[in-house]
Amino acid sequence: MNLDLLIMNGYGLYVWSAFAFTLFNFLILYKVTSRQLIKEKAKFARKYETLNSDQIILAHKQSTNRTFVKTVAHKI
Repeated sequence: MNLDLLIMNGYGLYVWSAFAFTLFNFLILYKVTSRQLIKEKAKFARKYETLNSDQIILAHKQSTNRTFVKTVAHKI
């Protein structure tokens, strides 16, 4: 590997530390977001289980619920 790529005319320390900091924060953001999504799916599943048949048909017709209903319906 070319050492000049890592050193970058003396700016390598700043560039690579900023890159590592950004990557670290993106990983934390990804974990927090994925945990929140799991919680929201569970909350939706609890709410969806208590619906009667007319409300289930209405939920299937709504575009915002369509993706969640498909994933939750397989788990119920």
